[in-house]
Amino acid sequence: MTNTRPFLFFALCAIGFFLWQAWEQDYGSKPPLGSAVPAPATAATPAPATPAVPGDVPPAAASVGSAPPAAAGSTPATAASAGQRIEIRTDVLRAVIDTRGGNLVETDLLAYPLDPSDRSKPVHLLSDTGEGFFVAQSGLVSNGSPAPDHKAVFAAEKTAYALADGAETLEVPLTWTDASGVSVRKVYIFKRASYLIDTRQEVTNASSSPWTGNEYRQLQRVPPVIKSSGFAFSDPERFAFAGAAWYSPKDKFQKLAFDKFAASPLKQDIAGGWAAMLQHYFFAAWIPDPAQTDTFTTETVKADSQTRYLVRDFSPALTVAPNETKAFSARLYVGPKLQSTLDQIAPGLALTVDYGVLTFIASPMHWVLVELYALVKNWGLAIILLVLLIKLALFKLSEAQFRSMAKMKRLQPRLEALKERYGDDKQKYNAAMMELYQKEKINPLGGCLPMVVQIPVFFALYWVLLESVELRQAPFFGWIQNLSAPDPYFVLPVLNALATLASQWLSPNPGMDPTQAKIMKTMPLAMAVMFAFFPAGLVLYWTVNGALSLLQQWVITHRLQNADNKAKT
Repeated sequence: MTNTRPFLFFALCAIGFFLWQAWEQDYGSKPPLGSAVPAPATAATPAPATPAVPGDVPPAAASVGSAPPAAAGSTPATAASAGQRIEIRTDVLRAVIDTRGGNLVETDLLAYPLDPSDRSKPVHLLSDTGEGFFVAQSGLVSNGSPAPDHKAVFAAEKTAYALADGAETLEVPLTWTDASGVSVRKVYIFKRASYLIDTRQEVTNASSSPWTGNEYRQLQRVPPVIKSSGFAFSDPERFAFAGAAWYSPKDKFQKLAFDKFAASPLKQDIAGGWAAMLQHYFFAAWIPDPAQTDTFTTETVKADSQTRYLVRDFSPALTVAPNETKAFSARLYVGPKLQSTLDQIAPGLALTVDYGVLTFIASPMHWVLVELYALVKNWGLAIILLVLLIKLALFKLSEAQFRSMAKMKRLQPRLEALKERYGDDKQKYNAAMMELYQKEKINPLGGCLPMVVQIPVFFALYWVLLESVELRQAPFFGWIQNLSAPDPYFVLPVLNALATLASQWLSPNPGMDPTQAKIMKTMPLAMAVMFAFFPAGLVLYWTVNGALSLLQQWVITHRLQNADNKAKT
């Protein structure tokens, strides 16, 4: 193998990998394309009455502690009363709770604008309208006793709440009362600088009979809307996983794409787990009490001509004696995939940052990037420092590669002489070439290993840039103000092409036929075109890596040439 062929091998691997991803997206299940973002609802605006959705309210457990059957259509479709919209503001969230069900139906992530040039329009994660339907619901069900499900109408003390200056928490209470004497106080507790919301449903039984029921918590949504630029490589949302996910201490992280809901429904008893709906950069997750065993299920429901997907956790039964109050509690996370902090909330929650099969490389790489960023306060500089660390780790391999390449370049005249001697007899030529390599102690495959080692590192970094919300819209310097988007002026792809051309010039090409030579000459252009649509952070990594490799290659070649000149004199 010639020493320029590793570059071709890498290019073919990269092109094949991304073409496969594009094929999977184009011929697999596709979320709806579009660019519309649902407009936030105004606080205190009545929500219109809508028909109940068959299947999105679970039946009560048949007996104490038993789990509900995962059967759609178990609840008749009846009209629901209108509710009020309650607006909540903290330092990081704007949220809306609908008193119909007491559900969280809207959230704006204030620290994450849709466009970095206009911070007045934040990411709108939860919404109960249009193509972006995605809500967090919870309710109670009971056999023989009154219980408010996620369609019951609650009462609220105020129509707007805001986290006060100096306060660390904000409590939003809702109440529901039945004529039998059973009442429920549903409480959301928001925290400063946090996307984690504590929830509690307090059941007070003022009736003469015990109350027994279960709490269910569910996330219901349609597939996320994707903005399409028309070119697959520049649409990272198309490659990011979107669907349901859950975690159990036994089976660890599991996920279910929307198109697999019907074929592979979930029904599993889990203690110490969580259930989530994932999309690119952001997600929502219900985290029940880890001390209890909940039943996790998934369902597909139809509503308003939409197919909606639902993941639910169903609690054990709770019995409340007359004149007694007991509570169900859980936590709800609605926010970004901040990998460095999620495991502090619940075990395995950081796995929502889905790097796929390359997690074992990508996760440590992300950790290193975060630590480097803490030092330099610039993600572009952190990527450059990461390149330096990787080059140091692979220094011996690279040194052996470039020494092998330099020695082969010295043999170029002798190889050309062998080619003229044997003409078209490739068998004799190859035998003579291998004999020469053995005599000069040159491994013709020595130039391949460093490139092969770096291929998984390259793809792992691609997934880190694709999935890490910390690098979303992260600026570098000058014209590069978003490392997760392509270089707007294609400067980095051009620099990378120039580094590749220079490396080819320094590399020997023994035994290469005209077709191979043409391919190698066009490869820098092909890679420049491909990299033009990659995230700028990834191209920055590869360009700096190529420039350092070129410098190392030139230094080693220059030293060997000087050594040869001294030996001749």
